[in-house]
Amino acid sequence: MTLPWKLLLLLSIIDRLTDCMDSGSYHGPRWRMEPGDLFIPVDSIEEEATLTCDAKGSPPPQYRWSLNGTLINLGLDRRRRLSGGNLIISNLDRYQDVGMYQCMAYNTVGAILSRRASLQFAYLDHFKVHTRSAVSVREGQGVVLLCGTPTSSGDLTYAWVFNEYPYFVQQDSRRFVSQQTGNLYIAKVEPSDVGNYTCVVMNSITKGKVHSSPTSLILRTDGVMGEYEPKIEVNFPDNVPAAKGSTVTLECFALGNPVPEITWRRANGVPFPSKVKMKYSNAVLEIPSFQQDDTGGYECVAENKMGKNTAAGRIAFYGTPQWIQTMKDTALAIEERLYWECRANGKPKPSYIWLKNGQQLLSEDGVLSVSVLTLSDAGMYQCVAENKHGIIYFAAELMVLGRMRFFFLVTDPTRIIQGPVDMEIIVGESIVLPCQVSSDPVLDVSFSWAFNGHLITNGDGHFELRTAGDLMIRNIQLYHAGKYICVVDTDVESLSAVAVLIVKGPPSPPDSVTVEEVTDSTAQLAWSPGRDNGSPISNYLIQTRTLFTVGWQRVNAVPEVIDGSTLTATVVDLNAWVEYEFRVLAKNSVGVGEPSPVSVKTRTEDAVPDAAPGDVGGGGGSRSELVITWEPVPEELQNGESFGYIIAFRAFGEVSWTHVATSAPGASRYVYRNESIAPFSPFHVKVGTYNSKGQGPFSPVVTIYSAETGEDPSGMPAGVWARSVSASEIEVNWQALPITPERVLGYEVVYWEDDTKPETMGKVRVHWNHTSVTVHSLAGNTQYFLTVSAFNTAGTGPFLPAINVTTKKPPPAQPPLNVEWTLIGSQLSLYWEPVVAMESESEVTGYQLSYWRQRHKEVNTFTTANSTAELSLAENDDDYIIRIQTLSEGGLGPASDPIQIHKLSKFGFHRVEVGEEVLSALML
Repeated sequence: MTLPWKLLLLLSIIDRLTDCMDSGSYHGPRWRMEPGDLFIPVDSIEEEATLTCDAKGSPPPQYRWSLNGTLINLGLDRRRRLSGGNLIISNLDRYQDVGMYQCMAYNTVGAILSRRASLQFAYLDHFKVHTRSAVSVREGQGVVLLCGTPTSSGDLTYAWVFNEYPYFVQQDSRRFVSQQTGNLYIAKVEPSDVGNYTCVVMNSITKGKVHSSPTSLILRTDGVMGEYEPKIEVNFPDNVPAAKGSTVTLECFALGNPVPEITWRRANGVPFPSKVKMKYSNAVLEIPSFQQDDTGGYECVAENKMGKNTAAGRIAFYGTPQWIQTMKDTALAIEERLYWECRANGKPKPSYIWLKNGQQLLSEDGVLSVSVLTLSDAGMYQCVAENKHGIIYFAAELMVLGRMRFFFLVTDPTRIIQGPVDMEIIVGESIVLPCQVSSDPVLDVSFSWAFNGHLITNGDGHFELRTAGDLMIRNIQLYHAGKYICVVDTDVESLSAVAVLIVKGPPSPPDSVTVEEVTDSTAQLAWSPGRDNGSPISNYLIQTRTLFTVGWQRVNAVPEVIDGSTLTATVVDLNAWVEYEFRVLAKNSVGVGEPSPVSVKTRTEDAVPDAAPGDVGGGGGSRSELVITWEPVPEELQNGESFGYIIAFRAFGEVSWTHVATSAPGASRYVYRNESIAPFSPFHVKVGTYNSKGQGPFSPVVTIYSAETGEDPSGMPAGVWARSVSASEIEVNWQALPITPERVLGYEVVYWEDDTKPETMGKVRVHWNHTSVTVHSLAGNTQYFLTVSAFNTAGTGPFLPAINVTTKKPPPAQPPLNVEWTLIGSQLSLYWEPVVAMESESEVTGYQLSYWRQRHKEVNTFTTANSTAELSLAENDDDYIIRIQTLSEGGLGPASDPIQIHKLSKFGFHRVEVGEEVLSALML
């Protein structure tokens, strides 16, 4: 039993330490807020800039600031002043104020430095005003139009206008706008490309926008460019650094005739994960949330029938320093030894320095050691970890105390009151193994854990040794199964407790996947089983991948369900003449295990094509031309070598077809030229396929027209006006054009939000006999600009200046809630909470009820101005379903949850339901 004098001695010791370290004593500075980077638009330099700096401490800290490592003398600087610890800069100067700032907080205990913060200015100068030379090229040749970006600071985006605003160049497999260079690349020039091109540069910080002088693109008259292999004009650097979690964008585009096809691959052959996106006909590869697994070599392949070229580079992972081990505030006696260690991860590996009160110390790596402390060693210390991508600071206070005399005491015995017990656990879960003791208060108690005879340290990412003695194991793996021992040590004794941990997990990967027999649509597989890891294998799954799939795909097999005792199956529904890889996964009650090693690549046998080209059409072109277009058959559906297309056409009234073959598997267009073709003559057209095994199917016959005379409409629709119909719809009206020399096929409405958002541009086309159209799927409470012009196959005519109209506010996002109803006989009464619109939403003008019998499709609607409704339901045994929506000028709002109304039974019972309460009564 603890003696009273011993308690008094212990309490006196604790009181003396507490007096030294309580909230009323002196403490060094601690950051509450550090400065952050600032990027200021130049056009706002009349305003002030504030760099924040705030620390707590006792006595309250004071502050100093430095710029680019030089102390700022605030007494002599009229433009800079302190407000608390914040540095306020007025009359900003683009040249004097740019740089790296750092704050120091200090008091009588010590000083600490803040993180470094940069102050930069964003700007976008105008293009130099001069006439740009025309660019002359042959039809079929590739061309690059240079933007010539003016001087700037801040992120830029680029777009190109064709002829006149708002007709932006639409990017496709033939045209590409690089967001790295700003240039416009046209892989293969066509007559429709002739015109004026203007580069538009936008600064994402200042929101400023500048236009270049136009560049004219004209066609040479000395012939057409022949076919040639791809020439890659846009590629990515040899080494691309990327931070964890960032989005990495690689660009690749080539000139060539025919237009090259762009594909991407990893140098190690590993397929792209599903998160990877291809944009602009594969000219842009985007990797969101970049991780260590995404590093390595990347290759872009540009290919046409004349050849191919490759661009390659590497993406290197880098990481800013992040703390994994830091020090704590420490109180030590004079002449004791100090040992502090800090560690950070990062790539490249960080280097370390130590600061005392803001001044650098001599130290090795991340270790600070003082063998004999003196009172002068007290103060604020900072460990600093830095690599070329970032720098971090961590602060701790060292207190140096005078020595006390301690006494040897008689202690009570130590006991383990809660120890670990044997357990079964699933892979991936986390547990805490307890080790709680009762001990004499004056004894120092230490805990240690051993796993299968080896001492556990905090260095293993799965284990955490807690100060109370417990052991936490995070994300348990199969190899964590075994014997765990908790050892408790004091100055006078040692105790231990043992537990056995059993870990169950998904099956180990199957092995030796082989392809035993192949046809043009099937493959027979066999494999050997892996370990079941404590739970029997219930079934197997088969996955495959090809050059044409993104990642691994589940496939159909015979048998359809492959049980755990079956080690062979036939994969079905494969494409002919495609190289496949296979892998097998096993499943048990815990989950699906890791996949088997990948099988050897196996190509299915070839077969006659069974797919016809899609989207066959055409029209347009030059005089005496018949232009035929189609959607190419994907390579994975071509079924064999020597794949090509058979184009068949005949004029109206003719019986026989004219056939032309092209051996380019990527072809999507054919032009038939003949002086005897009359303008705008109808033709029947179909496109078929063939390969080395034979001829495949033809597409359905479609009707197209030969080229017109080449004149687009000259008239402009007048009387253009528009009105907002709802939050997502605008109705546009105009007057029909009078009779014009040129044929008018219809009218085109072009709409967009504002000049800085070319991606919001859209267009709607209607037939020539329409003089109005409703534009759908617009943003609510947004101003749109609109133009109306006439069009034919030769092009689009002129238009009057744009008009603007603003969509209505959207309907309330909140559906009607807390619906209550009462049914007496066939009379239904409903009540609900009124919906109150937000300021950014349209006011509620009423409610619409939609109701229908449960076994019928006919929907009835009913409107009411209030939050109540009375309905008479038909006399039948069907239940009714009801939904309620708000009405507003912005349109219908979201519907309430469906309400099911139970009708009267034919035996004379009626039932009243209010919410979830049910009242039943017998009708007399």
